[in-house]
Amino acid sequence: MNILLLGSGGREHALAWKMSKSQHCDQLFIAPGNTGTALHGTNINIAVNDFEAQKKFCIEKQINIVVVGPEEPLVNGVYDFFKKDNSLKNIIVVGPSKEAAQLEGSKAFSKKFMQWHNIPTAAYAEFTKDTFEEGKKYITQHSLPIVLKADGLAAGKGVVICNNHNEALQAFEEMIINKQFGDASSKVVIEEFLSGIEVSVFVLTDGKEYQIIGHAKDYKRIGEGDTGLNTGGMGCVTPIPFVDDLFMQKVEEKIIKPTINGLAKENLEYYGFIFFGLINVNSEPLVIEYNCRMGDPETEVVMPRLNTDIVALFAAMDNGTLADANISFNDASFATVVAVSGGYPGEYIKNKLISGLQTEQLNKNAIVFHAGTKQAEQGIVTNGGRVLAVTASGKNIKEAVIISKEILNNISFEGMYFRKDIGYEFES
Repeated sequence: MNILLLGSGGREHALAWKMSKSQHCDQLFIAPGNTGTALHGTNINIAVNDFEAQKKFCIEKQINIVVVGPEEPLVNGVYDFFKKDNSLKNIIVVGPSKEAAQLEGSKAFSKKFMQWHNIPTAAYAEFTKDTFEEGKKYITQHSLPIVLKADGLAAGKGVVICNNHNEALQAFEEMIINKQFGDASSKVVIEEFLSGIEVSVFVLTDGKEYQIIGHAKDYKRIGEGDTGLNTGGMGCVTPIPFVDDLFMQKVEEKIIKPTINGLAKENLEYYGFIFFGLINVNSEPLVIEYNCRMGDPETEVVMPRLNTDIVALFAAMDNGTLADANISFNDASFATVVAVSGGYPGEYIKNKLISGLQTEQLNKNAIVFHAGTKQAEQGIVTNGGRVLAVTASGKNIKEAVIISKEILNNISFEGMYFRKDIGYEFES
């Protein structure tokens, strides 16, 4: 099969790496891709939201599957664009419809969906500019800490946890009145704070059946000890010791099955990944958020641990045999540590030369996934905040993290930074 993958980050490199190993993958194209994806397929200069250019390319190259990496084209309706066009409708699109993508595209919609289908989550209320004064009263009477979320897509930066009421009122005003996140914060969801350990669970679904393809714990904060600003993700690990059979049974019965059944009841077309952002509160899973695609950097540990052919799973998703698929996992532990540009997640400088990427320096149990990189005359240079992720396997999480850090110590670019404590809770 000929495959088009949309996106250009570490997630897309990991997906390209995984799909290129499939016996069902004939030609792989990545739009627009990065220097890492070019190792496994052909990068093409088409933007993720340029649906007309994608249409032309798919027809020209006889594409059979389109895999959508990032959330924005899904929220913008790429699935619907393909399915409503007679020349494209037979292409398998790995991603939900525009309506179903509201699970990620609108925090308010996802909270209502969870309420409708009795899916455990934090108590909440939603406010707009018209109900701003009511929102202020709600905040002053709310217990602390308090969580404020921009309703729409805000590049992972639309969530604020406040430890006092003044801070929360200020954040609320910034979002709604000062339009901190543009239209994304024209509506704000205010939630109770949940205390526990976060974990993400990933499924592939056809909207009726599903398969769990992995789980991971992500580390969002820039600083060691989970301090400082939120980022897109500084690293992650899998499998997590507390995610045992009993915990996963609760996740399936209380969260995954009601979600899939809810999609069917609401007539939401969904062919693709669901990212369940969960929190373990006293051994009970609750939903923090849904994403309608794979996570980044979670994909960088989930794909290496998954033994099953991912392209075969896409075909099963399309032809109604997903429930019969055999899912198997590597017995090792996996860790990914992300190297970022100096200044990230604030302002940073691009085009810094990266050294140490030569394959002979890499451990056989590890792989470097490119994120914000590009090819320049002088070599491979930085082209983003999160530059690359090193994923390694080991007999336990501690060993996997050690191998990842050893490799990162041989890679360098000006201003490079990575957290040295990824997986710190699981070092014993």
